[in-house]
Amino acid sequence: MSFVVDASIVAAWLLPDESNELAEYARLAMKSEDALAPDLLLHEIRNILVIAERRNRVTADGAASLLAGLRKVPLIIVEMKDDHGILQLAREHRLSGYDATYLALAVAQDTALVTLDRKLGAAARVAGLKTFG
Repeated sequence: MSFVVDASIVAAWLLPDESNELAEYARLAMKSEDALAPDLLLHEIRNILVIAERRNRVTADGAASLLAGLRKVPLIIVEMKDDHGILQLAREHRLSGYDATYLALAVAQDTALVTLDRKLGAAARVAGLKTFG
């Protein structure tokens, strides 16, 4: 079975001062299952790393290294073009357009959405998505 990861999960993989059991479980699951993410993920991770750098959580070189390491992770990046569907999910679940994009991918793939975001997780449950793990 495949699953969709959002930026909160990937940030927990990357940032040295963050760890999370669910994120680690997802990372290990990639050995036997396909992990998917919308193309939005890379933009969000760049932003997370810039903010982490500003807050002295990582250095500039560290941020570059973490981003390079992410490109080696076996994530399947999916281009998201269903503007209408994403906007509809955002309205229906009162999500940002960003979060609705992750939800839209999970709905389209009929698979689990792995997130540390409570509101997005609740929307995934309401949408009837499979539970991860």
